Amino acid sequence: MRKKVVVLKKHPLLTFTIFGFILFLISNRLDELRVYQGATVGIYVIAIASLILLTGYSGQISLGHGALMAIGAYAAVLVQLNFNAPVWLTFVAAVLAAALGGALLGLAAARLSGPYLAGTTLALAIGLPSVANEFSFLGGEQGFSFDVGFPPVALGEDFTQYKWYFWISWSAALLAMYWLRHVLNSRYGRSWRAVRSNDVAAELAGIHVGRNKVLAFTISAGLAGLAGALLGMTLLVSPGAFPLALSFSLATGAVLSGVTTLGGVMIGAVTLVAIPEIALAIANRYGGSETITLNLPGLLVSGLLILTVLLVPNGPVEQMHARRAKHAKSGKTSHSPVELSLRVGNKTWSTKK
Repeated sequence: MRKKVVVLKKHPLLTFTIFGFILFLISNRLDELRVYQGATVGIYVIAIASLILLTGYSGQISLGHGALMAIGAYAAVLVQLNFNAPVWLTFVAAVLAAALGGALLGLAAARLSGPYLAGTTLALAIGLPSVANEFSFLGGEQGFSFDVGFPPVALGEDFTQYKWYFWISWSAALLAMYWLRHVLNSRYGRSWRAVRSNDVAAELAGIHVGRNKVLAFTISAGLAGLAGALLGMTLLVSPGAFPLALSFSLATGAVLSGVTTLGGVMIGAVTLVAIPEIALAIANRYGGSETITLNLPGLLVSGLLILTVLLVPNGPVEQMHARRAKHAKSGKTSHSPVELSLRVGNKTWSTKK
């Protein structure tokens, strides 16, 4: 079993292909609601991974990724409406527009850190969605419908629209995760980790700290823009689709996944999708009002964030790896041979072979 795991780690393309095939089988056995939720999980995987890149690898705090997702969604739908662009080109426009916004924000972020950077991104998350209400070409409060078209006829009559969303979102998620894995294992990822650990030492080692911070913000924002366009595919592109709570939820998902690794990103994404359903079940069970039903998901997200920080601050995946390494080290120590030596005069006898 351990050999199979090692093979999968050494061949990431094979791993992603197998995972994609498993998702294909799952999508054919679930009802419409679960397929729709599965598509949302794929969208959150991209969004959380973008935040892990920024916070866990480059050490920059962002509470405004919901606003970057909004930039991507609005860019995609405006390109489609004004230029009648194909779907794939709208996704490219979403990535480029959000990446440009991230680069501009990264220029300011290069001079900020800690709570000052968090406050700046938080202000962006609060102010940007409300800007859409002030300009008619952005659709106002009603927003726009982002149409990705119907599924191809070749997929069959039983292939529903929600399955089409599922395929699009997970195809984008698998490609984004595969590409991001290579980026984080490259010299760029090593430079970001060096800047996160000690920016002064990184600069003395020849790493341009400001340039690396801007690059990390740009790539992270581009991925967030892609996630925003995918989210706009399943919802209306409007200010209500990208509230401040979305940014806080993504931060919770990143902490729950483990901000220093991509291995637990599925845990955070599934949890974010499951929380509204859990809140609804609790409200129905105890006869809560509509106000409680609307506010309970936010309360659950806040409580989960606090518990995660207290109990597993590095995420369950990192916690599991740390325990495994500790057990391996203790086992190696306990089974290591003890060397005994005896010296009499000029002669020495030892148990070491």
